[in-house]
Amino acid sequence: MKMWLSLLALITVGLMTACAHTVPHEMDMSQEIRNAKTSADHNSLAKHYEDTAKDMQSKVDDHKKMLAEYEAHREYYGRRGLDMQSMCKALIHVYEQARKENMDLADSHRKIAAEIK
Repeated sequence: MKMWLSLLALITVGLMTACAHTVPHEMDMSQEIRNAKTSADHNSLAKHYEDTAKDMQSKVDDHKKMLAEYEAHREYYGRRGLDMQSMCKALIHVYEQARKENMDLADSHRKIAAEIK
């Protein structure tokens, strides 16, 4: 029993760590977008969006690992395991969408930068 509690505590800490934002991204880019006039400005914006997309992909990978753990050991988690599986699937979807949208924005700014040259 003590081993199960330790395992549950370890997984809980892992979930909390994976969900914690260590470096928040500035999400209000309106000022930077308004001020972007040069090719370098748009390349900088593209890099920001690419970096954000990489962070989102990292979160996708983390949640896929957690989901695999819940699915591999369903008998340990019971009903809460099903809830955690659903949450992981939802977060995977959200982070994949965010990654795609950030890459689309990065591509758009790279195209604008190429046109300015």
